[in-house]
Amino acid sequence: MNHKRIDYRVIPRFTHAIDGVLNRQSHYIKNKVQTFLAFTLFMGLVYGYSQNIPKLSETFRLQRLAPSKGKINVVIDTDTYNEIDDQFAVVYALLSPEQMKVEAIYAAPYLNNRSESPRDGMKKSYEEILRLMGKLGINHEGLVYKGSEDFLKNQNQPLQSNATNDLITRALASEGPLYVLTLGAPTNVASAILLEPKIINKIVVVWLGGKGLNCKTASEFNLKQDLLSSQVLFDSGVPLVQLPTEPVTSHLQTTIPELETYLKGQGPIGDYLIDIFKDYHKDHYAYSKIIWDISAIAYAVNPGWFQSEIRHTPILTDQLTYSFDNSRHFYRIVTFLHRDKIFGDMFRKIQQHHK
Repeated sequence: MNHKRIDYRVIPRFTHAIDGVLNRQSHYIKNKVQTFLAFTLFMGLVYGYSQNIPKLSETFRLQRLAPSKGKINVVIDTDTYNEIDDQFAVVYALLSPEQMKVEAIYAAPYLNNRSESPRDGMKKSYEEILRLMGKLGINHEGLVYKGSEDFLKNQNQPLQSNATNDLITRALASEGPLYVLTLGAPTNVASAILLEPKIINKIVVVWLGGKGLNCKTASEFNLKQDLLSSQVLFDSGVPLVQLPTEPVTSHLQTTIPELETYLKGQGPIGDYLIDIFKDYHKDHYAYSKIIWDISAIAYAVNPGWFQSEIRHTPILTDQLTYSFDNSRHFYRIVTFLHRDKIFGDMFRKIQQHHK
């Protein structure tokens, strides 16, 4: 793994040991030794998990990053109860059988005012997925899996869960590329890569996360919830399509009048989506809400609705900024989307499902 991001942090226990030996030495020498030990530890951690990750050729990676043609196989990784946009995305995917086969849905952890802990967020997301499938009349047996109960704390200790186990098994058995539509913190996906690095030969990650490369900060909810897992996506070499929130998917705004026009009375799921939209915000005067998670589903439905570029993967720093090195591997980043075509397609599919 091509790591250029080196954080020279002094480890407290090393500092104590150094003080015992160098208590009469200059601060200059002491700082040099601290830096060396911290660097040595850092490199040991990096190579501890990266040495077994396959190195993909750029030709193979670019083939994987080419816009899909025809029906594809997907799994969805979603922090479904975090907001209200994941609900729209899950419904949209399940109602797009002509464009994709949804093989599994994984509940991802999150932590905000709608959860007490990452574990609680994951459990609420799992329950919300089941609730959505019930309103759609779709059997969830064998399709929905619980994910990680925490965020990644150490890249040498990936978090195993039913979701990671299923993703690894499903990816290794896949004949063609398996698209991993990632709508939240990428903890489950990164852990699966670290647990079984061979899956990067088999998957394409389409991730709603981070901001555009020209923004002053990369900071965004999905990215900063689990920085280490986000760094794995950029550094591991897995074929990656990034859908930045700003200034791209932030255009996916809708309003209560629009939703009532197209979804009101369109079965239990149509009314449910309107209800959770209304409940999310109390002041509806001149109000609109971004439903950005549907972007990952729409990209799988029709990549022609998007403009994108092949770029060298940025270095995601610990300071939540991007750095750049043109010797790094390629990835695809979306730069523009057609908002009306995406919403129009989703609305029509919900209406057709009701009929």
